[in-house]
Amino acid sequence: MPEIGEHVIFVDAYGHRHDALLVEVHGGVGYPNPPVNLVYVSGNIDERDPNGRQIKRESSVVHKLHQAAHGMFWMEAPK
Repeated sequence: MPEIGEHVIFVDAYGHRHDALLVEVHGGVGYPNPPVNLVYVSGNIDERDPNGRQIKRESSVVHKLHQAAHGMFWMEAPK
């Protein structure tokens, strides 16, 4: 079961991988590979603000095992 604050990999709609942090885990105890909410740093160098590169959020992202498409899923980060 993933935990809030855990480092994962988010694959966006274009198939690009991003290091991400979980901010919410949906589903009950024992629910394998649940959907999650996560945050990651924008891959676009032009998306900046006074604090640095902008942060992006995604909600209800499914695990790669539950996604047939090439993107919009999360997976475990290598240890």
